[in-house]
Amino acid sequence: MSNDGVNKGRRRLLIGATSAVGAVGAVGAAVPFVASWNPSAKARTAGAPVKVDISKLEVGQQMVAKWRGKPVWIVRRSEETLANLAKLDNLQDPNSEAPQQPAYVPTTPARAIREDVSVLVGICTHLGCSPTYRPEIAPADLGEDWVGGYYCPCHGSRFDLSGRVMNGSPAPTNLVIPPHRYESDSVIIVGVDQESA
Repeated sequence: MSNDGVNKGRRRLLIGATSAVGAVGAVGAAVPFVASWNPSAKARTAGAPVKVDISKLEVGQQMVAKWRGKPVWIVRRSEETLANLAKLDNLQDPNSEAPQQPAYVPTTPARAIREDVSVLVGICTHLGCSPTYRPEIAPADLGEDWVGGYYCPCHGSRFDLSGRVMNGSPAPTNLVIPPHRYESDSVIIVGVDQESA
């Protein structure tokens, strides 16, 4: 009979140890499984807002940021450029009536929170090509009426320096203005609405 008491004790010890090891193993297997439900760092970064320092951006220069895998063009415009934008009349949607920009961006010719700084998604609204930045006035290949803007060599779409599509272009709408806000005079956060700041 004394052997039965020892066997029961051993049995309890083995059951307890096996249960503990099984519980640790179950938790060890569950943690990576549950963690796999969270988006990866790459996925989080792809949709994350982007901070852009424009302090060194000079008049007439363009810089390119990347947000959600798309190029975002930021251009500092001169007074002369802004005056030329106001004079243009060969535009498909001069008042930005198609919903290609956040509501807080004025539909003035500048299409910008700050008139001197343009922020545009650099993808043509025709077939998704990326137009080239052509700030020069009246180049031989674009004609005497060209006052600077973006030209898409794929199919010939033309946009002014506010991203408004010009008449005769295959692109149906103006270039998209992404959600953005100014953190300071020299820092823009692309991907965050001004109103949510």
